[in-house]
Amino acid sequence: MQIKKYFLIFAFVAVGAIALLYGVSPAWFAQTFLGVAPLDASLAHILRAVMGLYLALGLFWLYAAFHDGYRNVAVLTTVIFCAGLVSGRLVSLLVDGRPAPLLLLYVFMEFALVPLGLWLWSRRD
Repeated sequence: MQIKKYFLIFAFVAVGAIALLYGVSPAWFAQTFLGVAPLDASLAHILRAVMGLYLALGLFWLYAAFHDGYRNVAVLTTVIFCAGLVSGRLVSLLVDGRPAPLLLLYVFMEFALVPLGLWLWSRRD
């Protein structure tokens, strides 16, 4: 089904861009989008690790977009990925309060992708 293919390509592009923002220059990202400066080596390490995780999943989604046998599993992993992120973000909103505006945007994007991904996953190829 073409819509699953396009969904996975979109997921790759979105997560890839976010990953590169986090990891190419963690100090710049933290200063520009989170208002955190200076960034110590441990936080830079975490952001680069997140970059690696995001890129690995994104590359799997891109691969699956062009290989039918992996497509449904890839759509399901996007749902699990987004649901995990949004659940952690919701806990943080309750416990820690309001984060930087960019992170609030991520909450809405991830929240929207969960039902969309579940709908796509449930559809036949």
